[in-house]
Amino acid sequence: MLLHQTSGTSLSLARISQVPSTVENSNWHTADTSQSGTLEGEEFVEFYKSLTQRPEVQELFEKFSSDGQKLTLLEFVDFLQEEQKEGERASDLALELIDRYEPSESGKLRHVLSMDGFLGYLCSKDGDIFNPTCHPLYQDMTQPLNHYYINSSHNTYLVGDQLCGQSSVEGYIRALKRGCRCVEVDIWDGPSGEPIVYHGHTLTSRIPFKDVVAAIGQYAFQTSDYPVILSLENHCSWEQQEIIVRHLTEILGDQLLTTALDGQPPTQLPSPEDLRGKILVKGKKLMLEEEEEEPEAELEAEQEARLDLEAQLESEPQDLSPRSEDKKKKPKAILCPALSALVVYLKAVTFYSFTHSREHYHFYETSSFSETKAKSLIKEAGDEFVQHNAWQLSRVYPSGLRTDSSNYNPQEFWNAGCQMVAMNMQTAGLEMDLCDGLFRQNAGCGYVLKPDFLRDAQSSFHPERPISPFKAQTLIIQVISGQQLPKVDNTKEQSIVDPLVRVEIFGVRPDTTRQETSYVENNGFNPYWGQTLCFRILVPELALLRFVVKDYDWKSRNDFIGQYTLPWSCMQQGYRHIHLLSKDGLSLHPASIFVHICTQEVSEEAES
Repeated sequence: MLLHQTSGTSLSLARISQVPSTVENSNWHTADTSQSGTLEGEEFVEFYKSLTQRPEVQELFEKFSSDGQKLTLLEFVDFLQEEQKEGERASDLALELIDRYEPSESGKLRHVLSMDGFLGYLCSKDGDIFNPTCHPLYQDMTQPLNHYYINSSHNTYLVGDQLCGQSSVEGYIRALKRGCRCVEVDIWDGPSGEPIVYHGHTLTSRIPFKDVVAAIGQYAFQTSDYPVILSLENHCSWEQQEIIVRHLTEILGDQLLTTALDGQPPTQLPSPEDLRGKILVKGKKLMLEEEEEEPEAELEAEQEARLDLEAQLESEPQDLSPRSEDKKKKPKAILCPALSALVVYLKAVTFYSFTHSREHYHFYETSSFSETKAKSLIKEAGDEFVQHNAWQLSRVYPSGLRTDSSNYNPQEFWNAGCQMVAMNMQTAGLEMDLCDGLFRQNAGCGYVLKPDFLRDAQSSFHPERPISPFKAQTLIIQVISGQQLPKVDNTKEQSIVDPLVRVEIFGVRPDTTRQETSYVENNGFNPYWGQTLCFRILVPELALLRFVVKDYDWKSRNDFIGQYTLPWSCMQQGYRHIHLLSKDGLSLHPASIFVHICTQEVSEEAES
């Protein structure tokens, strides 16, 4: 609560923060019937009620209530159908919601909703912008792995930057707890014959590989029981590779997938459902003699990549540190057969071209792309990239030039169907908001089914020249009001925010845009905007919405107050509250904004 009580139920005028002075003085003096300068007992209650009144909600309530005192069952059904777009389920839902949110027992018995019950519903999970039906596991989990976006981490061991940051098992614990299903492990020869994990040729600290495996084994399935992928970057000698195998098999035990399911040669990748509770190794694999031969030049390149475990498959440029001369001195390592055998479904292969992949690779082989390479491929042959990702897994990783562990915009790569878009999860900001927003759905299990046009190997969809298989949509958002927005700078006693709301759309390039309201001066407690923003969305199936509240500052950049990000497919229409999150994705309860959402299909006349 933003009101500070001095003792008992007594409240002093000087102790109120975030309440604009005009509201403060008027409501205070009205409640202070004893004219004592402090509020006691019922005076305090009345003052709090006056501050928490929601005139915009009262007006909405009275619009549908015939007597202004209650909503009858039929009136509430009308509201749910007309405004909340609940359709045929509105009648049954109305009864459920009255039973859930009406505070009075008599109201429940008579199937009516009071103003308090109505406000309770609007502020609840049922009145949230995020559709509650998208919170539990609601998607088909029986399709091949390549049909899903997979929550993926880059340099998971780092909790700081890529040059001098700290390596810690805490990085793996945090990532797995937030639903990450693909973690990266860079392994190098360590002292006393024990492999170590760190960002090679840099000053990042080192941690024992066995400690990493132990943490993964303990936390892999605490948040989600769907499969975890270990993306191994193996730079070890033969001897220490054997230690790697021993730690993986002994520590992970039955969790580690070591053979194909059912012992049968697969014809497609298994599904997340098939692989529940399993940890898969992604890495290089020795070539089988019976594998089809490739053109001579490509065969030599593949063999070199197979034998040189410091090749360019996933490692970023490492010559950013004076220690890079170590790389020249180190002899090439040979892949240990025992480690090769642990790679069952996720064999890492070098990407040459989409044609080469179609002609020479198999569905169980996966390639990795730097963000620069992936962007180039999307621009040059976006439709081919979509087709490639419909049958084979791809991993995208941030550029090695991101020494501060900053992130790219993952949306660009999701638009092309790339499954494992690896993020520096230790770095909060817009990009991680998008990642968290996409994977907020489907029980946060770390797997989200791609739209059907990104699962079709014959798809003609091009993310740079998009044509949706469905109709374009118009999105109309009325930003109505805000509730109890926190101060940006708590160190300033008199600091009160001047809030504005920015709505950002992320999707295919033509859909990526932003609009914002004007700011409300000196009011973080109950600002009112009442402004309407309008967007036209070509491919809503790929769109994410990000609501950002900022503190206007004419002298410098507007300060961040809070945000909330969600997929278009999980958005509820109607009058909705958006409960804000911090930069780190933590709840800022009770801070929220109140909006009205409406979507409409773009007519053929408008499109033409």
